[in-house]
Amino acid sequence: MATAAPQYGFFTELARIINAGQSRSLLVTGNIHDLYFLSGENGGEYQPLVEFLCSKCAVPGLIRVVYELNGPIRILDEPHRLAIRNSWVSWRAAKEVDDLALAALSSKRDQAQREMLENEFDALVRDAIGKPTVALELLRQISLCSRTLTPQGRPYLAENLFIVIEGADILLPAGDGDLSRLSASDRHRVTVVQDWFSDPGFMNADDSVILLAESRSEVHPRVARLPAVLSVEVPAPDMAARQHYIEWFVDSAAKVTVGRKMPVPKLWAGPAELAQFTAGLSVHALRQLLIGAAHSGEALSAAAVIAKVVDFIRAQLGVVVIVLKKPRHRLTDVVGFSKLKVLLKSELLPRFRTTGDDALSGAAVAGPIGGGKTFIFEAAASELDLPVLVLKNIRSQWFGQTDVIFERLRRVLEALVKAVIFVDEADTQFGGVGQDAHETERRLTGKIQQMMSDTKLRGRIIWLLMTARIHLLSPDIRRPGRVGDLIIPVLDPEGEDRQEFLRWVLKAVGLQDVAKYSDVATPPATATQVQDPLRRLDELTRGYSAASFASLRSHLKAKSVASKLELADVEAIVRDHIPPAIEDTRRYQTLQALVNCTRRSLLPDPQVSDSTRAAWFDELRALEARGIR
Repeated sequence: MATAAPQYGFFTELARIINAGQSRSLLVTGNIHDLYFLSGENGGEYQPLVEFLCSKCAVPGLIRVVYELNGPIRILDEPHRLAIRNSWVSWRAAKEVDDLALAALSSKRDQAQREMLENEFDALVRDAIGKPTVALELLRQISLCSRTLTPQGRPYLAENLFIVIEGADILLPAGDGDLSRLSASDRHRVTVVQDWFSDPGFMNADDSVILLAESRSEVHPRVARLPAVLSVEVPAPDMAARQHYIEWFVDSAAKVTVGRKMPVPKLWAGPAELAQFTAGLSVHALRQLLIGAAHSGEALSAAAVIAKVVDFIRAQLGVVVIVLKKPRHRLTDVVGFSKLKVLLKSELLPRFRTTGDDALSGAAVAGPIGGGKTFIFEAAASELDLPVLVLKNIRSQWFGQTDVIFERLRRVLEALVKAVIFVDEADTQFGGVGQDAHETERRLTGKIQQMMSDTKLRGRIIWLLMTARIHLLSPDIRRPGRVGDLIIPVLDPEGEDRQEFLRWVLKAVGLQDVAKYSDVATPPATATQVQDPLRRLDELTRGYSAASFASLRSHLKAKSVASKLELADVEAIVRDHIPPAIEDTRRYQTLQALVNCTRRSLLPDPQVSDSTRAAWFDELRALEARGIR
């Protein structure tokens, strides 16, 4: 059965606001550059947003006017164009429309006045091309004319206006928010629109103006933040909308005439599966994908679709904001961390995979630098077999751009079926919400927090936040219901985990005979001579992190290229290593991970006492008194 035509909630909301008279100036933002379905003959068609809005609003008594950047003012019906022209001329002459026409027939002076005003209107319409300031002022005047009463108390224009203005973010740029820093023409346009939308006569009349911009943040705040201006968000297409377009495209390709026939694209699966794989794509991007497949004649593969999704998301957000990666290592490649791997396999991964009430929105991972946080949880993401979006540089140096980036990110996430958001160094990516934080930083952090606990995204978007400074994350992010449901410490290996790291290092250089002994603390009596050196190696690597062991392993492998290493050679190399002077900092970060951990079972001692926890806090204060952060 064919998928039902998309029902666009944003248009329902827009129509409700206009019909109720709640607002006469609306800012339509979001996925405004996409295609939207209009039902009709031959199965309907997909049209850009402006044509979609104008077609949906083609009702009696409504004059549709469109202003496109660097284009003319388009009045869609010729009778309406003449009606606006006559009304404007009569309004300028302060006479009834019919009276002015009769006066022009009987008086040469009235006829000359009418011709002059008609020429003035035509000149303004022509000058509007490439001159947006002129265009906005003329539209404001037409709106004023439509609600002004004639000397006999009738409106100069009987019909209501429905005005659509494209490129509001370019016509009314936000800049840095300071009006004085805009160019003279930009300032003029902002003040024209501000006066227009703030006019009580306009707010109480029946005309409507729709501004189109990708983001509200890109429109100057003097307009975007007017109480009279309401926003309507256009979301990215959901799975049902994508499936409808795929079916419509295939059906349309099969129906076109022989002279302009397009080959039907070959799909490796049905429209429903393709719609699921294309989560995140706009209809425009989906069209490009299908046209390319139809032209090549080759079957569209899952790999090609995934590549298109990756390219599209990168184009939307920019490579400096997000990186899509597919980790190749799995949990079996993770050395040590036995407790953590048990938790991941038994609880975290099942709760990440589910979409029900038991779904986990994410986790924060804390621990000292070099502890292996990123490697471990990249492996966990790999086990989920989901797209991994690595978030970085979400805060822009440019005014307003941070909000724009966030809005694009939110639209992409809402369109995805399921994905992992991986944030390394999360304490630097997300700021605080206190009074000392910048307004943009507070706003960004607040929006991220809302998204983490958004019920629409729960079970679909998994947040994994890595940080060595868990205490610098906003307390609101660390609360239950967000990543605070699970704050996991990743600490330096101890006990059997530590022995696994030692064996891993030694096996890399072929010392399996030494590496096979796992019990260093109580060596077997028959292997004392072998175990004593291994015990010394264990002592020499006290305080080693996962990164330290990896670095040692890499060094040993490089040395073993020239000649085979013995245990004594390994010991000499370890003795030659001097650890960096970051011990106090790492201790501070370890303590923060311990005191913020939300599971006793993940602590070194699950039966930790209150006195021990109090001692951790005392040690933290002592380190802070020494300037360690």
